[in-house]
Amino acid sequence: MKTTLDELLAFKTVVDTGSISAAAERLEQTSSGISRALSRLEQKLNTTLMRRTTRRLELSEEGQLFLVRAREILQSVEAAEDELACRHLKPAGKLRVNASSPFMLHLLVPLVNDFLAEYPDIELELHSSENIVDLIEHRADVAVRIGKLRDSTLHAKPLTSFRLRLLASPAYLKQAGRPTKVSDLNRHRLLGFTQPESLNTWPLRHAEGDGLGITPEIAASSGETVRQLALAGAGIACLSDFMTEADRARGDLVQVLMRDTLEVRQPVNAVYYRNTELASRIRCFVDFLALRLAPT
Repeated sequence: MKTTLDELLAFKTVVDTGSISAAAERLEQTSSGISRALSRLEQKLNTTLMRRTTRRLELSEEGQLFLVRAREILQSVEAAEDELACRHLKPAGKLRVNASSPFMLHLLVPLVNDFLAEYPDIELELHSSENIVDLIEHRADVAVRIGKLRDSTLHAKPLTSFRLRLLASPAYLKQAGRPTKVSDLNRHRLLGFTQPESLNTWPLRHAEGDGLGITPEIAASSGETVRQLALAGAGIACLSDFMTEADRARGDLVQVLMRDTLEVRQPVNAVYYRNTELASRIRCFVDFLALRLAPT
């Protein structure tokens, strides 16, 4: 007999919840039903997946290996169902989206009309935050995060990536002079971020290695604020291409130290918790972004 998806789901849910009774409650089944599903699964695999004691359940080595595959299978099935739902159903209802102010203003807002034309029954609620937010605490259904992900409990879909460049306005360079080598930055006003500190490491190749940690003379919490400071001639900033493409095309911001700048790209991911009720809305929105933001 072959393993069924119901058995895989029972096994995964017991692990995630920590007990058979909790898994039964989440799946709206009886504890005896969940227990029988686990027993059938172990019989079919001819191995012990869990060691049961009166106090807790503990995965065997084989159980740990099998859990990885079970998660992959269930996630693939969920993704396939969501994709079909987007094609054949009409997702409707509220979708709360969280992103940083620069990403919201420069990339998401220009795409809103096209998204709603394709999915008119979805009601978008857009929230901006400069910090990494807890999705549950902030009641966000999906968030767009720039940079390396740290929360492994979230589902994530890569959307695109953008290069970092050192930029300044022509007015600032005329007044302060154009840096020709990395050490010249010591005599310039540098614009940076209050947090995270990693944004104050610039992608520069210098005598001591790759990556230059800077101490900003003016620091801001928002990339959009840093951009506006650079446009106003306040100093040199390190910014992502997605918020400066038009500025560079117009000549309002000019790249400096081009030869010393490393090819560093910031990854952009859509992240979300698995939520069956919202699945089609999330999937449609995330797939739409991935298609529209894909590098050309």
